[in-house]
Amino acid sequence: MAIGATLAVPCAAQADPAPLAGFDFSASQGIPDLAAAKANGAVFAFVKDTAGVGYANPDYLAQFRAVKAAGLIRGSYHYARPDKSSGADQAVYLHTHDGKWFSDGMTLPPALDLEDTPNAPPCYNLTPQAMVAWIADFSGTLARRTGHTPIIYTSARWWKACTGNSTAFAADHVLWLARYNTDMGEVPGGWRAGFWQSGVTGPLPGNQDSYFGDLAQLRKLTTGG
Repeated sequence: MAIGATLAVPCAAQADPAPLAGFDFSASQGIPDLAAAKANGAVFAFVKDTAGVGYANPDYLAQFRAVKAAGLIRGSYHYARPDKSSGADQAVYLHTHDGKWFSDGMTLPPALDLEDTPNAPPCYNLTPQAMVAWIADFSGTLARRTGHTPIIYTSARWWKACTGNSTAFAADHVLWLARYNTDMGEVPGGWRAGFWQSGVTGPLPGNQDSYFGDLAQLRKLTTGG
């Protein structure tokens, strides 16, 4: 997951002055020192699970279980490739490769990572209408399997260019906004900010994330609330 860089949903102006800290990582990081990350203030972490219908992180289960064992709230994410197969096919691929939701009070709904891919055409050559339909196909299929809509990870630039700044998901999907900067900037699609990925390096392993809410609100997301 990497864009120039958002789940509960208080807006930034309403946010807790001390957002909850977290991070996201993939196979390349192995299993980081999660106890040290927690001691350094981390509350949650996302782990890359799948991409398209051809990649599954070989370390995912070990990483995902380790996050929970360290006492951190955990989430999975799927790197979308709308040029490779349908949204439904990719939701099934994520779910069958352990991208499930667990009623354990520690697991967030899976996230859908939407961004451009190097050497692939911008917006995967889909019109905004077709992209919105693809996302809805993924979301609906995942919801039927898990009972929860996915968190949507994207940047303002990508969302405006590739969905026409659609507001179709603002009411029932939490946004994880990607923007590498000292401020979050524009929040697209009629959303309020939930999560913010603000940088690729920092005090925590992997990419640096924040959650604009308190611990009770974050835990509520683990129930789908």
